[in-house]
Amino acid sequence: QRQLVESGGGLVQPGGSLRLSCAASGFTLDYYAIGWFRQAPGKEREGISCISSSGGLTNYADSVEGRFTISRDNAKNTVYLQMSSLKPEDTAIYYCAAAWGPLDRGGASCTRYYDYWGQGTQVTVSS
Repeated sequence: QRQLVESGGGLVQPGGSLRLSCAASGFTLDYYAIGWFRQAPGKEREGISCISSSGGLTNYADSVEGRFTISRDNAKNTVYLQMSSLKPEDTAIYYCAAAWGPLDRGGASCTRYYDYWGQGTQVTVSS
């Protein structure tokens, strides 16, 4: 069974940092672009950062540009989202998703169709 599992969420003070992980089981991420998305209460889901299958292409939403960094370790079948300078408005459930995209097909688009989704991890930024 193909699964994505997010981890690393939690409660952090404004200005703090967290690193989210997205681990795959049942399939290899080598051929997949990965996206990180978030959904806050009462708001639509937002694509915040995406990375191509090779890791050579990345994409960030304006709201997180310069504060978040996406990376991947295909040997560990895991993708990361390093979040720094966190703000209360970053509070949301964070999801990772995988889109078929060998050889960087589709690039690092966050608006493409994503085949597999994780269950999400809560991030709360509050003092």
